[in-house]
Amino acid sequence: MEKKEFEFKGFAMNGFVALFIEFAIIGLSVWSMIEFAMGKFPTPLLFVIGLLVACIWPIGFRKLEPNEAMVMLFFGKYRGTFTKTGFHWVNPFMTSKKVSMRARNLNPDNIKVNDKTGNPIMIGQILVWRLKDTYKAMFEIDSQTMAGGSAGNAATVSVSNRMKAFESFIKVQSDAALREVAGMYAYDENEAEANELTLRAGGTEINEVLLSKLNERLAMSGLEVLEARINYLAYSPEIAAVMLRRQQAAAIISAREKIVEGAVSMVKMALDKLKDEGVVELDEERKAAMVSNLMVVLCADESAQPVVNTGSLY
Repeated sequence: MEKKEFEFKGFAMNGFVALFIEFAIIGLSVWSMIEFAMGKFPTPLLFVIGLLVACIWPIGFRKLEPNEAMVMLFFGKYRGTFTKTGFHWVNPFMTSKKVSMRARNLNPDNIKVNDKTGNPIMIGQILVWRLKDTYKAMFEIDSQTMAGGSAGNAATVSVSNRMKAFESFIKVQSDAALREVAGMYAYDENEAEANELTLRAGGTEINEVLLSKLNERLAMSGLEVLEARINYLAYSPEIAAVMLRRQQAAAIISAREKIVEGAVSMVKMALDKLKDEGVVELDEERKAAMVSNLMVVLCADESAQPVVNTGSLY
């Protein structure tokens, strides 16, 4: 597509100077009318011209705050984007469409998607976005219709409605981008292959991928996402209970592995200590019995109740 120049191509002057000129034109018109009434002017032409100019002149006044811009049109032809803050006067026959360049938050509703393994999950995101390219935003997408206006009544569309139209466009595209990213990864490590990135553990990497996908989709619209983060992630309600039990089972197994590993280490240490200190000599059968008793004590869920043997060991 042909590259567009965004600098304003038109005459502009300080608004207060233009206001002084307006008062001067009004004063000149009044003076010419008085002169005509006194018979010094043959026709009231100067008064009529002055009155006409005085009525049209105020249409050219424009006021911009920081991080605001106006897309300027001259009878339908794009004449650049006016970005000078303050009070100015431009050609009164130019149509202006004001937009905000400020950053905005967007927190769309959570959506239901399938992850890489097909599990239904609920996922949500939060975005920080802003308008980057005024020409694309105004003319590459149908923001005018989305804002509730048309080519004939563009001036009636407020900045708020126009920005809501952009926000609506971002919501649809962000929904599609989030679905695409969620389908690229498994929910957690239980479903993923070894060393594979997951939605739960991905963190910064997943957010960077989401940001990249969003800006790819929004490039045509002139809108830019500055930050994208996943702020909600959970299994879908219909499988949440089952997945919770699976996670609990996995946690129990992991804990048991640690307990058994520690118990074996402690039993080995106890047998080595008894042997090295010469406390007692145990044959293989007694060692096996001692190992069995120690493992029961160390691995049991509840505290063991000791039984004191007052007789002979053998």
